[in-house]
Amino acid sequence: MWNPGYPSDSANAMPPDAASEQASPQVADRVVGGRVTAVLGPTNTGKTHYAISRMLGHASGMIGLPLRLLAREVYDRVVAEKGPASVALITGEEKIRPANPRWYVCTVEAMPRDLSTDFLAVDEIQLCADPERGHVFTDRLLRARGREETLFLGADSARGLIRALVPGAQFMSRRRLSTLSYAGQKKLSRLPPRSAIVAFSAADVYALAELVRRQRGGAAVVLGALSPRTRNAQVALYQNRDVDYLVATDAIGMGLNMDIDHVAFAGMRKFDGEQMRFLQPAEVAQVAGRAGRHMRDGSFGTTADMGPLEPELIERVELHNFDMLRRARWRNPGLDFRSLAALRESLDRPPPHDRLQRGRESDDDRTLRTLSQDAAVADLTHSPARVRLLWEVCGVPDFRKTMPEAHARLLKRLYLHLAGQEEVLPVDWVARSIDRLDRTDGDIDTLAMRIAHIRTWTYVSHRREWLADAAHWQERARAIEDRLSDALHERLTQRFVDRRTSVLMRRLREGADLEAVVRNNGEVTVEGEFVGRIAGLQFQADSGQTERPPAGSEARTVQSAARRVLHGALKRRAAILEKAADAALSLDTATGRILWEEDGHAAPAGQLVAGSTMLRPGIRLLAHEALDGPARERAAARLAAWLDGHVAQVLAPLLRLPDGLPAGLSGPARGLAFRLSERLGTVPRSEMQDLSRDIGRDDRRLLRRQGIRIGESGAFMPQLLKPAPTQLKCCLFAVHAGLSPLPPAPRAGLTSLSVRDHLAASGTAPPAEGWWLAAGFMVFGDRAVRFDMLDRVADATRALAREGPVPADPGLMSLMGCSPDDLGHVLAGLGYKPSRGEDGQLRYQRRYKRGKTEAPRRRKADETRRQAVHAASPFAPLQQLVLAGRPAPGAKRDAGSGRGAEGKPASRGRRRGRSRQAKQP
Repeated sequence: MWNPGYPSDSANAMPPDAASEQASPQVADRVVGGRVTAVLGPTNTGKTHYAISRMLGHASGMIGLPLRLLAREVYDRVVAEKGPASVALITGEEKIRPANPRWYVCTVEAMPRDLSTDFLAVDEIQLCADPERGHVFTDRLLRARGREETLFLGADSARGLIRALVPGAQFMSRRRLSTLSYAGQKKLSRLPPRSAIVAFSAADVYALAELVRRQRGGAAVVLGALSPRTRNAQVALYQNRDVDYLVATDAIGMGLNMDIDHVAFAGMRKFDGEQMRFLQPAEVAQVAGRAGRHMRDGSFGTTADMGPLEPELIERVELHNFDMLRRARWRNPGLDFRSLAALRESLDRPPPHDRLQRGRESDDDRTLRTLSQDAAVADLTHSPARVRLLWEVCGVPDFRKTMPEAHARLLKRLYLHLAGQEEVLPVDWVARSIDRLDRTDGDIDTLAMRIAHIRTWTYVSHRREWLADAAHWQERARAIEDRLSDALHERLTQRFVDRRTSVLMRRLREGADLEAVVRNNGEVTVEGEFVGRIAGLQFQADSGQTERPPAGSEARTVQSAARRVLHGALKRRAAILEKAADAALSLDTATGRILWEEDGHAAPAGQLVAGSTMLRPGIRLLAHEALDGPARERAAARLAAWLDGHVAQVLAPLLRLPDGLPAGLSGPARGLAFRLSERLGTVPRSEMQDLSRDIGRDDRRLLRRQGIRIGESGAFMPQLLKPAPTQLKCCLFAVHAGLSPLPPAPRAGLTSLSVRDHLAASGTAPPAEGWWLAAGFMVFGDRAVRFDMLDRVADATRALAREGPVPADPGLMSLMGCSPDDLGHVLAGLGYKPSRGEDGQLRYQRRYKRGKTEAPRRRKADETRRQAVHAASPFAPLQQLVLAGRPAPGAKRDAGSGRGAEGKPASRGRRRGRSRQAKQP
């Protein structure tokens, strides 16, 4: 049967009235009263409106409603029509009772049963079959009567049950004022405005509300665990059209009258207090029936991960065809308070009618079983008055919904104080318990828990005989609950509602033109709502905006309003950029972006892209699409001109190559300079073997004056190893190679580093081949060594090698800050091979020696060249002439032979000099 999933209805309960507890269902048909009418029908039939009208037509009346929230709504309506002096509101937590009220609006549990009125009505009477709350509604069905007229309002499924339990009752059927139809399954983003999305747990409600906020601007949230004040505020948020969507549990299924056009189920299973189960057709209809108000039709369907509904279920909901209720839940109203055992026995008494059945064990019954087994409680419960007091304490609702043991401990403490000598609750204990809840910090769950605790104390404070100054504590507890409820409403709104989008959508629905303004600080507002700011030449949407703003025509309207003011504002800013000083522009080498600083704030204005060469990258202007035409072109040209000047300034030594070299340089030296300009100032030895042997001392001296050094590892320019040139070269290389993201340049001051650690710290992939050379480093295994440091290592190693094989010298490792393995990789790259001596220690020696070892290789190469020329070749005579002028292997040479007196190779410079002399006529 229907189980709305609210807090237990004992939450609205009042202590039972002793004067009316001895009635029996066997005599229900003899209860004194006037005409009894059951007004039955589906949702949106106007049953509650009809009952209120009938009540106000009598001199006095009382209406019992299933929810405190609905009771407050009806109370406000009646007060607006009849005035506050004539209307009383009575719930478990709130009592407004003027001196002489004529009409009483109550929750069903809180209806005063010793009060006689001309008219009496009970709403949602089909709840008499509810496993938890049913016994209360059954009691009203059997015993509550008005002197002149009694109305029972509810679903038509209760017709047979009422006929069996209330003989002589008349029936009035009411038809739904509008049509309820099935609309199928829809994606969450496709739900129409004024939709309610229904889930069956707080976690699902919050998750769905977050999705709606991102996609549609926001949603109101309604759960049974919220306080009435918070629920009212959230409902008002929806009713005032601040948001177009409501995400709720099935708490909306009863009594909440809202302008809902469509109900979408995100699930069909719920926990009913004992187990997870599927909703029954009547329960689906109760919730789906919230769609449509008065004469406006409504629809229902599914969303999220829910598939379509079964055709049979759809038909039953649309035709309001449900199984009749077979039994009403019952609990013996004639309780025996002579002793605990007598009370337990009377509670366990079986129902006296075959259409009645025992309800599920309620919170008060469960708590009584627990406390009656406690020795301290049992010792004090020795009289009928004490037994009645214990039963009244057990009726304090468990708003917290914590473990039953925790609730029982609280009630035990209440009872021990009330059954003590003072017979009232200690002021200091009540004050401490209430004051610690007076805090509005924390998240949604924290605030909801505090509200649950304070609602318990609000209920306790309305038991005047339990407190020395009940009015004070009522006011105190109510004020704290209101503050907590307002804070919870604020948290829910902050989390699930985008105020800006909601305001804009409301203005759009009203058909008004949106007014957009750009302020002096660059902020852009539409209808006074901040939507973003202009930074550089771009429009940056506010980070608080929804990830998916209003779609379709609404989005186009908002964008159009902003675009109207952006075009002029960006055009003016482009003119400022065109005239900006060079000092206002800078390059962020980590991202490849050109930054424009204005009023102390730097914003990206351009992005480097691959160009014709590494030294001439292209520039993509970072500007909003509203900036177009000549203004956009001039801004891009200004950035390009600045970048050319910046590169020329930072890499000035490089840009002088090769056109700025002195005229005395030989061709091989100029070729090396050209390669340096192509490779951003570094050329490894492996790429210059064909040039270095032909570069003489004079060339080296001239190159050194141009900032070029030829070392052991290759040629490099020391000035370009400084931090600023290195960062710029790394950026230019990465941009030209299309790397993304750009690998960061080695940290300034490092001359040796681990490649693996550098990549791990930066989180980038291994850079393209040549990037380390552009940075001025050579890589040996996992160790990258800067060119100038590599020369120092080579010189130090050479000095050690004069004394024999080079050990794994700590001085060399300290120089580079590396491990022995890294040192081995570096020395291998410098031409040393490892070997182990007799002592087992690892040492390194050059793979070849200069001097005598070199000559046989050269002679062998000569022999190879001799054999390469065939005797029949036309070059054979030329070869014979050349060979005729050379001495036999091992013979001494004369002064012009190019060899020393002892047959050793002459220096390369001497041989070249004599060669030139031989060529002169």
